[in-house]
Amino acid sequence: MPEHDPAELPTAEQWIARFAAAAGGDPPSAEQFERLLALAAVAAHSSQRVAAPIACWIAGREGLEIDQALRIAESLSRSGASSR
Repeated sequence: MPEHDPAELPTAEQWIARFAAAAGGDPPSAEQFERLLALAAVAAHSSQRVAAPIACWIAGREGLEIDQALRIAESLSRSGASSR
């Protein structure tokens, strides 16, 4: 992957908006963006960091509302659920 000057890169919000448009959808609202980051944070801090994007993908694939997915993640985090 080529190296880029960070000053030349789009913001996360700009990149997400472009990705959403290319995928034929709309970007998340500011509130949805924050809730998705909260879901990703719970997943990443309760397991390995790679759990964050995959948890968000599963939530989307299963059609979960963001708050529902966040409650599930927080429940797993509190219970110490692990398959190790």
